Amino acid sequence: MPKVGMEPLRRRALIDATISAIGERGSLDVTMSEIAGRAGVSPALAHHYFGAKGDLLHATMRHLLAELGRDLRAALATAPDARSRVSAVVRVNFSPTQFQPETVAAWLTFYVAAQHSPELRRLLRIYARRLHSNLMTGLGRLLPRNEAERTAESTAALIDGFYIRRALRDGPPDAGNAIALVEEFLAARINQRKQP
Repeated sequence: MPKVGMEPLRRRALIDATISAIGERGSLDVTMSEIAGRAGVSPALAHHYFGAKGDLLHATMRHLLAELGRDLRAALATAPDARSRVSAVVRVNFSPTQFQPETVAAWLTFYVAAQHSPELRRLLRIYARRLHSNLMTGLGRLLPRNEAERTAESTAALIDGFYIRRALRDGPPDAGNAIALVEEFLAARINQRKQP
């Protein structure tokens, strides 16, 4: 008889194990047995909760998106003005929860896999639209619409670029440096507009 209340814990353990396995391997070339072993459950239980490996991968990507969204909503709720909202979006993307080696590797692996998976591509499009929208909630009040759109697109490209660079380096991630460089770009764009 299954233990009551264990399903959410086991699902989360399997998702965390998926992120860990993908992060270590650097690809989606992981098995359900490997993931189940990392999560401390049987492969049969992993299949029971998620079905095929593809279903677990999609659930993992949705989890990463939900976690990022939750962190962003909390940060934006405390941002007092438009400029603070933009900085909050940048900070959350490089927070310890998001900008850790395993999570970075998982994101990049999903980007590659999205070339062949319509479902993962759809999830990445959702991510891109949300990032753009969150940046625009601040930039749209600081810059004319066209400039705000271009600045949001450039900022999103910088954020994604730092994830790629992080994946190519060994050692701990340098979130502080990434935030500082993105903020320098934003300050230049916003201050440029203020100059006569």
